[in-house]
Amino acid sequence: MRFYTITCFVLSLLTVITAEFSAEDCRELGLIKSQLFCSSCNTASDTKLKVYPMAVLEVCTCKFGAYPQIQAFIKSDRPAKFPNLTIKYVRGLDPIVKLMDEQGNVKETLSITKWNTDTVQEFFETRLAKVEDDDYLKTNRV
Repeated sequence: MRFYTITCFVLSLLTVITAEFSAEDCRELGLIKSQLFCSSCNTASDTKLKVYPMAVLEVCTCKFGAYPQIQAFIKSDRPAKFPNLTIKYVRGLDPIVKLMDEQGNVKETLSITKWNTDTVQEFFETRLAKVEDDDYLKTNRV
């Protein structure tokens, strides 16, 4: 009986240890699974997604050659999906994102030098507050 109890305990412990967050779980926490270390899962399970009302993506156009994925994001129609995102060109700066509160105070600054175009978009979809656009001329609503 004791052997059975120990076996059940070990099996349940292995289940907990090998369990992992899905990409969807990570996205809901404002994280990108492919860019996490294993130790991040413990931290992620204890935190809530922090959503910010506005953000600034800062980059130098002279660095576009080194960061074609950031250039592709900026030159596409993707930034238009985020009316609370501002793109600022700062001479000599590697690409960063500044997340701000309602008053425009910077709360977080993140380097996005290793992010691809889809990752940048996914980040803004999860970490920027949704903005309702009531301008019917900019929508397809009647």
